[in-house]
Amino acid sequence: MLLRASDLVVGYTAPVLGPLTFTLNAGQAVGIVGANGCGKSTLLKSLYGQARIFAGSLERAPGITLACQQQHPVRLAQAPLSVRDYLRLLDADHQALPGRLAALQQRRIDTLSGGQYQLLALWACLASPAQVVLLDEPTNNLDPEGVTLLTAWLRAREAARGLLLISHDADFMAAVCDVRIDVTARHRSDLDAAEEA
Repeated sequence: MLLRASDLVVGYTAPVLGPLTFTLNAGQAVGIVGANGCGKSTLLKSLYGQARIFAGSLERAPGITLACQQQHPVRLAQAPLSVRDYLRLLDADHQALPGRLAALQQRRIDTLSGGQYQLLALWACLASPAQVVLLDEPTNNLDPEGVTLLTAWLRAREAARGLLLISHDADFMAAVCDVRIDVTARHRSDLDAAEEA
């Protein structure tokens, strides 16, 4: 067990999603699916401290580290870092870069296209030493070739690593996830929260 959520209720100023129970084991890819706005991204943010846990518990295996690819990765207008420097900064393997990224090693990251930057940020997570990787809409900005490449990376994941993914791309999720959890029915409206207060 890498992560275990038990009756987890998450949100910001008020609960947004929950209660939700799931386990992420080593070697497993768990997909979180659901309607727009039901709290999928909030769930991921609660796992790394950017959203609040209102109730329930979140258990982590001792000493595990997380890597996260947010739905809208931060891009600085000017970033005088090469692709290689960016990967070194994030402690990601820059020696075994796949061909599509290897050709960009000397390019500044602020000159990359949206799809190139997305692939780079994804590789940085997947080539990091983290035992748990959280990916929020990882196929954003990717062309079909990029989605195929990402699918291959995720299928070849390390046996000791767990993946938690959010995506609206049903075919992609079917191709890479061992388990899919639909959280639509776990969305909590402001009215629900007010009734419990």
